[in-house]
Amino acid sequence: MSNFFSQPRERIGTFPTPLEFMPRLAKALGGPRIYLKRDDLTGLALGGNKTRKLEYLLADAKRKGATHFITEGGVQSNHVRQSAAAAILGGMQAELVLNTPAPRDTPDAVPPLQGNYLIDDLLGANCHFVATGPDRKPKMAELAERIKAEGPPGSVPYVVVSGGSDAVGALGYVGMILEMNGQLVEQGVSPRCVYVANGSAGTQAGMLVGKTLFGGGYGIKGYCVVPGGAEEITQDTLMLANQCAARIGAEPVDASLVVCDDTQFGEAYGTPTPAALEAIKLLAHTEAILLDPVYSSKAFAGMIADIRAGVYGSDDAIVFVHTGGAPALFAKVDMLGPILGKTGRPQQRL
Repeated sequence: MSNFFSQPRERIGTFPTPLEFMPRLAKALGGPRIYLKRDDLTGLALGGNKTRKLEYLLADAKRKGATHFITEGGVQSNHVRQSAAAAILGGMQAELVLNTPAPRDTPDAVPPLQGNYLIDDLLGANCHFVATGPDRKPKMAELAERIKAEGPPGSVPYVVVSGGSDAVGALGYVGMILEMNGQLVEQGVSPRCVYVANGSAGTQAGMLVGKTLFGGGYGIKGYCVVPGGAEEITQDTLMLANQCAARIGAEPVDASLVVCDDTQFGEAYGTPTPAALEAIKLLAHTEAILLDPVYSSKAFAGMIADIRAGVYGSDDAIVFVHTGGAPALFAKVDMLGPILGKTGRPQQRL
């Protein structure tokens, strides 16, 4: 018997998030009925999927007496932004390790104050910059040791991995499946597939545990938005799912349920593909909903590709889990040029 419901949880988000039908989008694509699970509306510092994970991570940190909440990410990390907000609500100081590509000895070592990084600053987080992603973990370890040795008496650091994707954080998406299943029943919807972006694996891993625990007649398809390829990310997702399942005494996840697709990754992490840019424009123009250029737009492009390939009929239903991330749009205007008009800027109309 699972002990999921006894896991400590700090309620800092706005739940349940809506499950919304997208009639104009479905008409534009001429395919199945499309629903969005609006986890871009979780409420915490402009929302996003990391809030669900942080409810469990923050509870674990408080249980351990933490005074400093340390985590990592890129300068435009959605996880880092929501972590800074969670730390405030937990009465802790946020310590954020961010990688920026600029050399440390140049003025550009501190990036422009925009997008998610602007919100980090507004939330009073202490930001520590390193040159590359692999430099982040050693810096977090160094910060933790310094806080214990040099901080005020009673200082206790709590270190959170990238994306909050560990066996604790993934619990947030175990619960999301239960929440979504109830909404599907209420609305009379039986989707064939649920689509989601897969970055650090925690969201899809938790969803797989939730499906195993609470049921669901749909598949779950993750689109890889980080380097590594489908095979590696599939294994990482399965491993994390089973660590999460073991934590709550649930059955292991069947490996055949883990579906990760890397066809939408493109040239590099954080660089939107032409298909992702089209997805951003299409959803904005049909439903007035914003996708981010790093995660959700690439997964959405994968869903569109399946629809256009004839995978679904008009009587089918599918769900897209919108993981948020819109603040990153404001830091990547240069990459959005192809969908902003001929000059790369919104056109003026009389």
